Amino acid sequence: MKTALLSVSNKEGIVEFARGLNKLGIEILSTGGTANLLEKNKIPVTQISDYTGSKEMMGGRVKSLHPKIFGGILAVRGNKKHMQEIKEENIDPIDIVVINLYPFEETVGKNASFKESIENIDIGGPSLVRAAAKNFEDVLVIVDPKDYDPILGELKGKKVSKELKENLALKAFEHTARYDTIINQYFNRQFGDNKFPDILNLTLKKKQDLRYGENPHQKAAFYIDPFIHENSIATTKQLHGKELSFNNILDIENAFELVKTFKQPAATVVKHTNPAGCAFANTIEEAFKKAYEADSLSAFGGVVALNRNCTEKIARMIKPIFMEVVICPKFDKSALKILSEKKNIRLLEAGGIKIAEEGYDLKKVVGGLLVQSRESPVALLEKKQFKVVSKRKPTKDELEQLKFAFNVTWHVKSNSIVFANGNVTVGIGAGQMSRVDAVKIAASKAGEKAKGAVMSSDAFFPFRDGIDEAAKAGITAIIHPGGSIRDKEIIDAANEHDIAMVFTGIRLFWH
Repeated sequence: MKTALLSVSNKEGIVEFARGLNKLGIEILSTGGTANLLEKNKIPVTQISDYTGSKEMMGGRVKSLHPKIFGGILAVRGNKKHMQEIKEENIDPIDIVVINLYPFEETVGKNASFKESIENIDIGGPSLVRAAAKNFEDVLVIVDPKDYDPILGELKGKKVSKELKENLALKAFEHTARYDTIINQYFNRQFGDNKFPDILNLTLKKKQDLRYGENPHQKAAFYIDPFIHENSIATTKQLHGKELSFNNILDIENAFELVKTFKQPAATVVKHTNPAGCAFANTIEEAFKKAYEADSLSAFGGVVALNRNCTEKIARMIKPIFMEVVICPKFDKSALKILSEKKNIRLLEAGGIKIAEEGYDLKKVVGGLLVQSRESPVALLEKKQFKVVSKRKPTKDELEQLKFAFNVTWHVKSNSIVFANGNVTVGIGAGQMSRVDAVKIAASKAGEKAKGAVMSSDAFFPFRDGIDEAAKAGITAIIHPGGSIRDKEIIDAANEHDIAMVFTGIRLFWH
């Protein structure tokens, strides 16, 4: 190893690494800011422009794109013709390439102007990384400051392992692929007139390894999207408790996404990706109490989500109960202290409530990916008018409860039925193969609390039996999409029972 090229945007650890290379007798080539930093720290360095004889051009847009650089990187050391050609062109082999790229992701993440974002698209950097990674058997390529110390250790031993070279090349191609994908996504948002492009490039970064997947025999990890424009499970900070499991994350996602849709203080307790109870109220303490008491049996070992800060009063209510997770915008200091006395409970801060205006919902299938738009039922209802189809119109209170139940329904696995009264769910029927069975389960859960409650269904009723069961339980108003060939029969059943019925035209299947 004789020559190293160092040109980094992220200067973390680069001075120490360059000093280590210098002590090993390795000459250093560098550009612009990196070279200036090394010179300032009295580390011998040759500017690339001095080495190539070509000055930097166009405000730094052109500096490393030169045959003396790429020839030195790409020459295969065991190829006599390559080595003869670089000798004839007075090109020195470059043995180490240390590059990290212009901070495009960080730039667009702070809502920079389009012009500033464009100037942070690196051209020479990715080319150098790819060239070095292509010739990884002869050239060490380093894109991550975390690799500096291990590499110096192997260089001191005068032999770099084949495994390390391969891992560095793999990491380098991951680095440039992610970089290009983020640029592609940015341009698609700027210029794309098709929400579903012919080629959908995605890049996800691992946030953490998980102990296992849905079941102990499955391995798992959690990856996050670089373009996160809202507070979500991906942006949370864990303050206390055991590490999150695969199933925890699924439940947290469902729970927090549900409470985010409410403007009023709202709470839910979710179990196996279905809400055991959900409520909104004048205070977050009252909302949590109602949500928990809606079905305290099913809530055991669940995930609590709040759309307001967790207060000391809520913490004292949760402490004697077995709950897996609490997620909220922020924990009051006293609440955090109380809940931290429970060794294993996971406490997650989301930092606020923010919902992106648009985005994708992705579902993986073997061999492919289903992609659909992601819209909240609350937003959909604001665009559409309810259609009262029964003889009796819902009262003002019934209409409020119908809207509440309709919103919760979207977070319940299909076929789904939600009974609600007093801004709290009183019975939920989830994941049933027949709709009437979902009604029966919701009625069984609600018991006497079903009397005077309203009912929401995620899809139309194919037969009147679901309406008859609801009437038997004491339901007074029903909301569902409508659209069945038996709609007249369904409406007639509602009229027979003096039930107010509203059609939304919006189906809320969730599989």
